[in-house]
Amino acid sequence: MGHTPAVPGHTHTPAAPVHEHITDAIKAPDLLRLSDNVVLARFETMKVYTALGAVRTLLERGTVQPGQTLVDSSSGIYALALAMACHRYGLHCHIVASTTVDAAMRAQLEILGATVDQMPPAQDLKLDQERRVRRVRQLLAERPGMHWMRQYHDAVHYTGYREFAELVDRALPDAPLTVVGSVGTGSSTGGLVQPLRGHGRSVRLLGVQPFGSVTFGSEGFSDPEAIIAGIGSSIPFDNVRHDLYDTLHWLDFRHAMAGAVGLLREHAVFAGLSTGAAHLVAGWEAARNPDRMHLVIGADTGHRYTERVFARHQEALDPRTLAPHRITTLAELAPPWSVMEWKRRRYDVRRTAAPAQTAAQLTALTETAPTEQDQAS
Repeated sequence: MGHTPAVPGHTHTPAAPVHEHITDAIKAPDLLRLSDNVVLARFETMKVYTALGAVRTLLERGTVQPGQTLVDSSSGIYALALAMACHRYGLHCHIVASTTVDAAMRAQLEILGATVDQMPPAQDLKLDQERRVRRVRQLLAERPGMHWMRQYHDAVHYTGYREFAELVDRALPDAPLTVVGSVGTGSSTGGLVQPLRGHGRSVRLLGVQPFGSVTFGSEGFSDPEAIIAGIGSSIPFDNVRHDLYDTLHWLDFRHAMAGAVGLLREHAVFAGLSTGAAHLVAGWEAARNPDRMHLVIGADTGHRYTERVFARHQEALDPRTLAPHRITTLAELAPPWSVMEWKRRRYDVRRTAAPAQTAAQLTALTETAPTEQDQAS
């Protein structure tokens, strides 16, 4: 037989990996350039990293045994990630689900073998979260053989993000880096930034919070529309390490919505409200810090916000017209968007926050000054 000539210009491409489990296929994000100095890390469901890392570590330590039931409270994406990790490692899963968990996600959880307790509709984040924690404690009293994953408090949830840090280090190796992400439980932003800083990189961390969260002192405010899953909390989280954050941005629901709709309109990326909020913040910060690469953490897709956000796209504010109010103390905090240089300080979440007001009572405030000089890592 004759030799088959090489196709001109053709180079050999290594075979694509064939994964043994779906978690290997979806755990890593796609990196998408949004502008010269903004890159989006777009996850299908970000918390696969943390759930896999936590479950694997607990099994290796002998803390959890094969066949045991793992239980936790979740607003959605951790629930799915934990159910997938349990599916992979032969464990049972019970989820106490937020009111934000929709029918599509609940169906996935149940088909994966998870049992689900879902909280009734709630008007605010605090009530929803308190109900979930109370139900978890009740389950543990009834079934002491369950293992509570404690995603809000157990530092084991940091371990899975080392792999994400390695990916970021390879993909964005040169420029000083600013990470922009919702604070949430603290493990995604903290678990990414700690290894990067440990390698000697100049990395700034910008945390995004809603009004009404105790995590960084905005619990004195109420934003009735803002059950924004995965951004804030009505209870203290031990996994939030306040001294990792350089800057904090607080946004109301309408600003997060503007960021999410804008991301879809400008870049065809369908992502959730926490991603929308981070996208809005990153765009504003990147324009003022052109020497730094900004990495936006896009935790999940926008499907669970279809009705509350994307079906109302004509109501969305124009992101180009929005800017934060600069503050220097939490006493100055005010909706709809405030920014403060946090400077890696410690914080006691039991401190008194600003006086209680609703977001509707306060008018939008405009940008007042250029950004301060970046802190050195």
